[in-house]
Amino acid sequence: MARYSKKSQDTVEEAMHKEKRGKLRSGRSGKKVTSRKQAIAIGLSEAREKGGKVPPPPGKSASGKKSSAKKAAAKKGTSSRKKATTKKAAAKKGTAKKAAAKKSTRKSATRKSATRKSATKKAGTRKTATRKTAARKTSAKKAASSRKKSAARKKAAAHA
Repeated sequence: MARYSKKSQDTVEEAMHKEKRGKLRSGRSGKKVTSRKQAIAIGLSEAREKGGKVPPPPGKSASGKKSSAKKAAAKKGTSSRKKATTKKAAAKKGTAKKAAAKKSTRKSATRKSATRKSATKKAGTRKTATRKTAARKTSAKKAASSRKKSAARKKAAAHA
């Protein structure tokens, strides 16, 4: 049995043709599509929208959810397993504590690095702000001096 209907094949073919001619554009950004794979994906999604026979995209199942029979079987499998001995449980607890301690140290380290990053960002913004104000001052000085020069020229022209 065919996976794709003739209608969906035609839609993909049309998308590929547009991509070859440079006419195919991405939906969200509107940028030109240059990848053949992306063109195929666009054609398949258009075919799905039109209602053509196309399998679901990867990562999504046809039904979307597990059936209740599968869920029940999964639960039975976990309950029928034998429980570990107390020694093994104690050992697992010790490793769990160690893992928790490692996680907490990692979290504190990431917090410290985050605070450092924010501090450097603030310092960087301060530097750029001071540069901007300095640039404004110099441009204002230049404008004032050019005004003075033009006024002096006008006076000289009027006196001559």
